[in-house]
Amino acid sequence: MKFTFLGTGTSQGVPVIACQCPVCQSNDYRDKRLRTSALIEYNGVTIAIDAGPDFRQQMLNAKVKSLNAILLTHEHRDHIAGLDDVRAFNWIMQKPMDIWAEQRVQESIRKELSYVFADSKYPGIPEIVMHDFNGHPFEISNIKIIPIRGYHHKLPIYGFRIGDLTYITDANFIPEEEKGKIVGTKYLIVNALRRQKHMSHFSLQEALKFISDFSPRRGFITHVSHQMGLYADISNELPDNVCFAYDGLSFEVDTNH
Repeated sequence: MKFTFLGTGTSQGVPVIACQCPVCQSNDYRDKRLRTSALIEYNGVTIAIDAGPDFRQQMLNAKVKSLNAILLTHEHRDHIAGLDDVRAFNWIMQKPMDIWAEQRVQESIRKELSYVFADSKYPGIPEIVMHDFNGHPFEISNIKIIPIRGYHHKLPIYGFRIGDLTYITDANFIPEEEKGKIVGTKYLIVNALRRQKHMSHFSLQEALKFISDFSPRRGFITHVSHQMGLYADISNELPDNVCFAYDGLSFEVDTNH
């Protein structure tokens, strides 16, 4: 299984519009961050996690030729605003796009993309089929997905475990009963907005503590804001088994399906 970080930035991306801070002005490509999203490729199946406003560019950057499904962590616009662009895959693959999300997120999408679900459809609109997993494990083309409930301040979100990889973004609290789903993970990806504490995201130290609690082979930090600091500085401060992720970073994952 191959995992790729399509985007590792927060809701505004990095650089932030009009910002003159050192991170936003950096020439290091690892400091250029599209909105957080990821890609999983396994046995000929390709799955995206989230489809924010940079979805089109991320698909082009990663040269994605086919996409079988999209998993959604929650309904904030930096995670769903690119769903209209599944039209390209509808045309290339000649089928609707399968979207997996909990019921609340589906309702938000139906409002956001009301024209997709209208009784009288305009020609060429996206074709989407919604799937509800209700917090239970499910499969996409024989790939087992285990949802992990977390909280983005007071908003319930879902992370996902796929084999030996766990992906959690936009969270600052995981209930104890959900942590058991993470035990044994070899690759653990967690959001960290900045060094300072934040009301709805892990801080860097909170994320590192969270990773340390599960002792994965490798940990990764994603969903990073310009307030975190320069890639070159932060990456030198991390434990040996933790990587400061950046757009385009990919790695192979051992699977136990």
